[in-house]
Amino acid sequence: MKNRKLQFLLGPVLVLVLFGAVVQMASWLMSREYKEPYGAPAATVDSTPRAAGLADEKADTEARAKAKLYEEAEYRTFPVVGSRVAIWSVAQLHLLFAAFVLAVPLFAFIIEVIGYKTGDLRYDKLAHEFTKLLSVSFSLTATFGAFLTFMLIALYPKFTNYLMSVFSPTFLPYVLLFFAEAGFLYTYYYGWGKFHPLVHLGLGLGLNLVGTAIMFIANAWLTFMMSPNGVSDTGAVISVMDAVYNFTWMPINVHRVIANVAFGGSVAAAYAAFKFLQAKSDEERAHYDWMGYIGNFVAISAFLPLPFAGYWLASEIYAYSQTLGLTMMGGAFSWLFIIQAVLIGNLFLAANFYLWLGMGRVEEAQPLQKFVKYLLIAIAICFAVWATPRSIIATVSELRAMGGSAHPVLGFLGVMSAKNTAVNILILTTFMSFLLYRRTGKVATVPWAKTGHAAQLTIFAAAAIFVIFLGVYGYFVEASVRIGLSVPQVGSVLFAMVAITAIDIFLFRGAKTAAVRWGRVPASSQYVLIFIAVTFTWLMGLMGYVRSGLRQHWHVYGVIRDNSPDAFTPTLGFATQVVSVTVLIFFFLIGFVFWLASLHERAEHRAYAPSPRKGPHTGVDVVLDGARLSAPNVEGRTGLS
Repeated sequence: MKNRKLQFLLGPVLVLVLFGAVVQMASWLMSREYKEPYGAPAATVDSTPRAAGLADEKADTEARAKAKLYEEAEYRTFPVVGSRVAIWSVAQLHLLFAAFVLAVPLFAFIIEVIGYKTGDLRYDKLAHEFTKLLSVSFSLTATFGAFLTFMLIALYPKFTNYLMSVFSPTFLPYVLLFFAEAGFLYTYYYGWGKFHPLVHLGLGLGLNLVGTAIMFIANAWLTFMMSPNGVSDTGAVISVMDAVYNFTWMPINVHRVIANVAFGGSVAAAYAAFKFLQAKSDEERAHYDWMGYIGNFVAISAFLPLPFAGYWLASEIYAYSQTLGLTMMGGAFSWLFIIQAVLIGNLFLAANFYLWLGMGRVEEAQPLQKFVKYLLIAIAICFAVWATPRSIIATVSELRAMGGSAHPVLGFLGVMSAKNTAVNILILTTFMSFLLYRRTGKVATVPWAKTGHAAQLTIFAAAAIFVIFLGVYGYFVEASVRIGLSVPQVGSVLFAMVAITAIDIFLFRGAKTAAVRWGRVPASSQYVLIFIAVTFTWLMGLMGYVRSGLRQHWHVYGVIRDNSPDAFTPTLGFATQVVSVTVLIFFFLIGFVFWLASLHERAEHRAYAPSPRKGPHTGVDVVLDGARLSAPNVEGRTGLS
């Protein structure tokens, strides 16, 4: 115990002694280290030569920077994806929204005219609902247009400056027309029901005329890049009017008007399908089923003549430059047309499938549904011919076995004689599907009904036989004659469609009709509408790349060469990836537009819908194309009648 107390007292003393020893040793070591001689403060002595040299170097750098001459940049680089892909994507998004904004007012105006002439308020409501999609879409179109302009100026300043120097006289009309379009659009939409019907129709007509004029001006800029006119060999402007009215300007105008209507109809039908799948009541499903049918009808009606407009554009490209034509159909872009053929075949198949499913809406549809299998066989055969390539990718041994790049038998299906024949029969078959759908549940009561049916069948058979005959005959004549055979093929198909439709209108006037049960279709029919919209959008993006890519290493073909690092033709896989990503972004944004439109409808419903009444539900009759639909209605009104 005493030892423990002693240790407790001596412990702190020992620690202090050790601490003092450490301090003493450290002081002794520090006293013997090297010390730098004392010098005067830096402010009291002159600058060293090194400091003066650094100052002189800085002054010289600043002087040279101030004397640097301005040099205009020819190209700038966009991070990560590169300038070309950035411009490509933004331009494609702008064009897709512009096509939608131009197309929807066109068929909304036509639907409103039908409603005004018939006095049917359903059509007026339908046109108004289509127009609801325009407000946000117009803003997105303008946003992407401004984005595209800024990116062109920033990334391709020299080329953009050249285009501005050529088309500067068109800029003021373009801007004024754009303001006019905004005025017409918002007055047309927000003035619905607030003007006299004829005044409102006048606003719709003005909106469509102004929008078409804007598209025509913009088309002059892009077609000049592919088929320049009105400039010298060095690019100097000779005639602005000739630069606008170049070789491919009018074919592109016609092709885009038709394509925009088909595209806008398909997207509007997809919107109706989206609403149909969300619908909670039979009344809503009936309305959106009818809306989707109208949108799809507009899309397919415009899609049928679209290949003919494409042929005209292709012929003008050949006429301007055989090099461009050969590159398009037989060179680097030929396999893109195989993809195009597959997509077009899918569109025809989907359009027919939707019509066949739609026959189930009508009672007593079974007698005509037996013809569907024959139409399907015809479509499958034409699809296979349409998608058959002339030359195939094969190994050396396979090429030796075939005796060349073309198959000894199937290779004959890869030439234009077979493909023109296939697409014309596809159009006739699709028209026949619509004809069968239209007359499902109807019984002609006119005394000449049998004669009318026989005349329609004779016209259809004669047109099909004539198209096939010219297709076979094309194998036995020279190329110049074979190309000309496409004109009578197209003419016979158009004549058949017009003549059969005219007979059908009078044949079924006052016909007995069965009930049309709108909304009684499987959900798969709505997914078909969405599939058509996505496929059509993808097809537009792919064909837009072909048209632009034909210039290859030229900004303006034969005039302004592309000297940027991106002056190369992308591979087929790379091009399809860019187009696919762009299409996904577009549908994400258009889905946002649909969502905003649905929010607007919910707000209107909460503000104006009366409280539900108790008691049994009443019903309403909805008449469409002479058919009558009985749909449930909680309030005794639907907005469809």
